[in-house]
This record gives sequence, structure tokens and C-alpha cells, in this order.
Amino acid sequence: LEENRTWLLIEKPPGRKPIGCKWVFKRKENALGEVERYKARLVIKGYSQSQGIDYEETFSPVAKYASIRMLVALATHFGFKLHQMDVVTAFLNPVVQEDIYMEIPEGFTGDFSSMTAPVLKLNKGLYGLKQASRLWNDTVNELFEGNSFIRSKADPCIYYKRTDSGFIIIAIYVDDLI
Repeated sequence: LEENRTWLLIEKPPGRKPIGCKWVFKRKENALGEVERYKARLVIKGYSQSQGIDYEETFSPVAKYASIRMLVALATHFGFKLHQMDVVTAFLNPVVQEDIYMEIPEGFTGDFSSMTAPVLKLNKGLYGLKQASRLWNDTVNELFEGNSFIRSKADPCIYYKRTDSGFIIIAIYVDDLI
């Protein structure tokens, strides 16, 4: 998170209440029940965000099931290659537009000993933010349109592009791409 420049350590602005956060720990096990790896995720307590202060919009579209079915049918009929991917840490990359202040998480190693009310001002998203999905969708839309993809008028989560070798069609379902 620090390498990604997710936040900036600052003095709490007057009249602003920082949002809490917590660590969520998980054990990933294989089919035999053996531990494969451990995961830690910092989650902001988005339920305490205030509309108009910490966020404006939260709506984020997802591909319609009919669009996904059509995409699979086209791939089957025309012999297209079909690929699915999950965008790892999708919600941790978009830039946050609002001024959001978070309490310092347990284990934070920055030097804030000289500050009276230290907080972290978010530069990028975190899991738990009410607007995290919308920020991700706005970011991926900007990326696709900046690379000459056309957004479908029938489904805002379908993008397509003609190339020298054919077509590329992409469906977005939260942080999954088909």
C-alpha cells in the first residue's frame, strides 16, 4: 500500500472525522485443506462514510447477463478465443477524487510522533470504500476509451475494438473481465 502511494500522512484538518479501518486476515487452503498462503487486507470502514463529504456517487454498472451470454454464443459460433480474468487489487489502483481521511492502521510504521492528530489522506482506493467499485469502473472506462475501444450503447460494460486481425470484445463484471 505504501509502495502504491495509497495515502499521505498529514495532520487532521479541523472539523473532519477520520474513517476507521481494520485488517482482515485469511488463510487460503488447497483442496486437501492444507494452508497454501496467508492473506492480509486493509479494509476501510466505509459504512461510516458520509454522502456529500466522503463520496458523491457509488453506482457502478456491471455487464448484463444477456450480454455475457451473447458474448459466449458469439465466441462459440465463430470460434473466437474466450478468456476470463480477475483483476487483482482492482479497487486499490483508482485515484480517489474526494478528500477522505483514515485513521492510522495498526502496525503503521510511518513517523508521526511530532503530530498532534495524524491521519492518512487517501490518494487511492481501498476495499470497503463506498465508491470503490465506481472508481474502478471509471478508471477502466478511461483506459479502454483511451486505447480506442468503443463502449456499447446497449450495455455500458461491453467494449469492442476492430484490429488488423479481427475484433476484441470485452465485458466487465465488477473486477472480472471476459
